[in-house]
Amino acid sequence: MPEQHALLSASSSSRWLVCTPSARLESLYPNGSSAYAEEGTKAHALAEKTLSAFLKGGSGKVECEDAEMREAVQRYVDTCIEKITAAQAASPDAVCGVEIRLNFSSWVPKGFGTGDCVLVSDAGIEVIDLKYGKGVPVHAEGNTQMRLYALGAYARYGLLFDTDSITMTIVQPRLDSISSDTLAMDELLAWGSKIRPIAEKAFRGEGDCVAGGHCRFCRAKIKCKAHHDYLLDGLNFTIPDELTDDQLADIVRKAKEIKSYISDVEAFALAEALKGKKWKGLKLVAGRSTRKITDEEKAIELLKAGGYTDVYKPQELKTLTALEKLVGKKNLAELLKGVIEKPEGKPTLVPQSDRRKEITVFDDKLIEEEN
Repeated sequence: MPEQHALLSASSSSRWLVCTPSARLESLYPNGSSAYAEEGTKAHALAEKTLSAFLKGGSGKVECEDAEMREAVQRYVDTCIEKITAAQAASPDAVCGVEIRLNFSSWVPKGFGTGDCVLVSDAGIEVIDLKYGKGVPVHAEGNTQMRLYALGAYARYGLLFDTDSITMTIVQPRLDSISSDTLAMDELLAWGSKIRPIAEKAFRGEGDCVAGGHCRFCRAKIKCKAHHDYLLDGLNFTIPDELTDDQLADIVRKAKEIKSYISDVEAFALAEALKGKKWKGLKLVAGRSTRKITDEEKAIELLKAGGYTDVYKPQELKTLTALEKLVGKKNLAELLKGVIEKPEGKPTLVPQSDRRKEITVFDDKLIEEEN
């Protein structure tokens, strides 16, 4: 898998298309990895290996010891195989590739990315993207990352087949989600022309910082004044006696972002302190630790020698998450059919922009609203 990254990456386009200085500012901060990112990289490599083998005559069966990853990647692979088969049926000379480098530098300075699966036939062009994460739902409609990939696919294959539309598909198997968005080629190219001057401005690092929900994964938000002001916007109240209902609602609406920001600032400050930086009014100390037995068998032997035999506890069943990794989500549901239940989630307050259906309270009962 390609490891190079463009300054104006497709994956961060929803940010730099709104906050043009963000890409240059982010480059000043280290791009650390995480367990989630490493897991996603492993899933993509597994998908690439399986699909590449399929295109050479392989079975398309995913081989992986991690049952949860095997099952999730298999869903993505099966989706791609279905679409590959349809493309080949439409055109004997169809182009079907995995991990294809897509150059969209005609619209974004030095812009390029990697298409997880790209299909080109008389039926049209389709770019398919695997999203292995399950923390944040991602949808294809209006997705700027997918549109940039689509521009790259057009630049690479547009002259090979006479097609007037392009489809962008996101497969998020761990959320059982497949979403697609189809644009007329003229509409896609018009969008590309529209964002070109914005991308050029972003490449130069010009413009004012603009904060919003797109700041979530921005490394520069730690010291960004615009982000700080955005979080506190509307919360600097002049309070006569007590907060109003609207003020309390504003606090709830911002709480999640503020908590996340505080955690990020704490992590940044700790990382810098571990490099030797001294923070005013702060110091490094050893954190609290939990005692543990280093040799369980030896401990049991010593306890029994001391006359104590009741030293065991009943074996505990692994958590559902651990069991899904062990046997796979689908297989677990079949094996434990009738003994797994999913109770209603606890009510929670979220912004109106959240895609979940609204519920109301009627006679002390929660009722789901139809949108």
